[in-house]
Amino acid sequence: MRSLLTVIFALFALPLAAILLVVFAAILAYPGLPSLEALTDYQPKIPLRVYTADGVLIGEFGEERRALIRIEDVPDNMKKAILAAEDERFYRHGGVDYFGVARAAISNFTSGAVKQGASTITMQVARNFFLSKEKTFTRKFNEMLLAFKIEHSLAKDEILQLYVNQIFLGQRAHGFAAAAQIYFGKNLKDLSLAETAMLAGLPKAPSRFNPVANLKRAKARQLYVLRRMRELGYITEAQFQSADREELAIKGLLQEFTIRADHFAEMIRQAMYDRYKDDAYHKGYRVFTTLDSRHQRAAYEAVRSGVMSYDRRHGYRGPEAYVDVPSGVPDDVVEDILQDFPDSDDLLAAVVLEASPKQVRVLLRGGDAILIRGEGLKLAQAGLSEKASANQRIRRGAVVRVYRDGKDNWVLVQLPSVEASLVSMDPVDGGIRALVGGFDFNRNKFNHVTQALRQPGSSFKPFIYSAALEKGFTPATIINDAPLRFEARQTGSEAWEPKNFDGTFEGPMRLRTALAKSKNLVSVRILQDISPQYAQDYITRFGFDARLHPAYLTMALGAGNVTPMQMVVGYSVFANGGFRVTPYFIDRIEDQRKNVVAKAQPRRAAHGAERVIDARNAFLMSSLLHEVVRSGTAARAMQLGRSDLGGKTGTTNDFVDAWFAGYQASLVAVTWIGFDNPRSLGRNETGSQAALPMWISYASQVLKGVPEQALVPPEGIVTARIDPYTGMRSPSGGTLEYFYQEFVPPESAPALEYGMTPERPPDEVRNQLF
Repeated sequence: MRSLLTVIFALFALPLAAILLVVFAAILAYPGLPSLEALTDYQPKIPLRVYTADGVLIGEFGEERRALIRIEDVPDNMKKAILAAEDERFYRHGGVDYFGVARAAISNFTSGAVKQGASTITMQVARNFFLSKEKTFTRKFNEMLLAFKIEHSLAKDEILQLYVNQIFLGQRAHGFAAAAQIYFGKNLKDLSLAETAMLAGLPKAPSRFNPVANLKRAKARQLYVLRRMRELGYITEAQFQSADREELAIKGLLQEFTIRADHFAEMIRQAMYDRYKDDAYHKGYRVFTTLDSRHQRAAYEAVRSGVMSYDRRHGYRGPEAYVDVPSGVPDDVVEDILQDFPDSDDLLAAVVLEASPKQVRVLLRGGDAILIRGEGLKLAQAGLSEKASANQRIRRGAVVRVYRDGKDNWVLVQLPSVEASLVSMDPVDGGIRALVGGFDFNRNKFNHVTQALRQPGSSFKPFIYSAALEKGFTPATIINDAPLRFEARQTGSEAWEPKNFDGTFEGPMRLRTALAKSKNLVSVRILQDISPQYAQDYITRFGFDARLHPAYLTMALGAGNVTPMQMVVGYSVFANGGFRVTPYFIDRIEDQRKNVVAKAQPRRAAHGAERVIDARNAFLMSSLLHEVVRSGTAARAMQLGRSDLGGKTGTTNDFVDAWFAGYQASLVAVTWIGFDNPRSLGRNETGSQAALPMWISYASQVLKGVPEQALVPPEGIVTARIDPYTGMRSPSGGTLEYFYQEFVPPESAPALEYGMTPERPPDEVRNQLF
């Protein structure tokens, strides 16, 4: 009997002792629990976000990607999916789900280790804000105590709101609103049931169930969440079946932002860091830029298309690499093989499985095999020939690039080795409208718009011609296109005998014709007349650095160094009537509460900006540059069907750099193409062949619907009929030309036909020009 009483006592005393021990431990531990201030005064790290002027997100910088959302704005299906996956009794327990604890305790006891948790949403909030993720009984005990404390201090919806905004969901995403954008490119309210279920399955193991890394595993987890929702009565059988069948487009497999502006976004990041240091990355600043999403999309497509067109003209160079491809090729093996070969937007990395002159079978990231035939193999035919060299041969194990053309056919291509850039600006206030700093930011972060100092070639001639107009030259001035030779002392380096592009000489011609035809000998004679020293000083009016343009005659042919950004600023002076505007790219900065903390105050042309050349000079230069488009080296741009375009092509020695700078009254744009390590682009890869098509592609999109703006002569400009062969005024008929009113040529005396003044005798100028 005594033994029985002892057993009964033990049965009651031991659990009671255990409970008392737990209570005692709780009493001791509770005062040491962290303050809930982090929850009640929730201030998460919100990344820096960069937007176009029309509100399109183009960049995000920070340790965490996050988008805060109020619980009342969370869709009902999202709430139900989270509860089904993580804590179905959330609204019924007090922070700890005892049924879940019992289930986990039995599992852990039978396994002999802590393998299964029973974390409620409240406990997960406690862990995410205050505790580590180690699986120990001490941490779990403190987690439960914190859960009680949180439940005592906050309402259920407040706890769920914290969870929805704080939980890590992979891809640096914290919170479901951010994850919706990152994985699907949508707002949370726009998600389908299938997408909602996939997100709800991520908290358990964000890396394991990440749909970008492993879509099959993520799909299995999504199916589990959908089943739980059906079992709990949250969705019907029909909804379950529909969601199960839905094919998901995972944005992470494609590109991160709908508009590609990586080089530009990096400029913003640098500017924000210079201003706010590390606070820039987690204080939730929103930067609204001057970029126009339509312009940026057109610019990006123009550069990509222009570079790929150039690449096709110069043939196939061979696969990027060769790797061993095991038979069978499981998906994870393909992932490992292609890990070092990231996709370049729509140029997808692939591994060749079979290759013959008629067809090539390749495997893409994710395990999809595709067959390429016919026109899709046109570029790579040299690599499929039996005579192909070892490093050019396309065979099993070759790493190649493929993309889908406009007809949805697969094409075998290659990553281009050439680089290119495009920048456009509003000439009135200096706002940057589009900026593409290179072919692919992820391959080459060097910004060719702001950092690349290159020779501008003939695209620099307009600044020399502008200087000449100030010295008395006119569009009708006759200058001889004939051979010249200069000794080393005149050039600053070695003896020089400049040539025209085509190697021919056309003799005397008007200045207008010479610029349209880009005659090198005429440009050199002009610079010789006005002096390199004068021109070197004059070009600083347009924002160029005199130190990068030595005062030698080679300056006439653009032998100095410029960036595309400097060129777009320079040409804007002609476009806006003579004012130099400062380029800017940040319109305003807002804090996380959308208060404006900084706002640009640009100095506009004719309203604060400095006038750097006479309005008459700007008008005459625009008239001359319109002629370049109308009948000169940029005549291809006439396909746009506009009469208000001006611009100039540029090609440097041995076709190393190709340029086009063009504009109309409301937009200036500059395109450039060349190799990072300067070398020839190839014979006849001129500005009109390699750079102008990119400009045309861009302008054809962004100038749609923009009214044409005819040139209006400013005060002091007069017109006169001239003899096109002599440049002198013609009393009957002839060509209509514009002049400064003080430089109108006479009808008979030849003296002023070269833009001379009384202080400069005819013979002196004739000797210089002829």
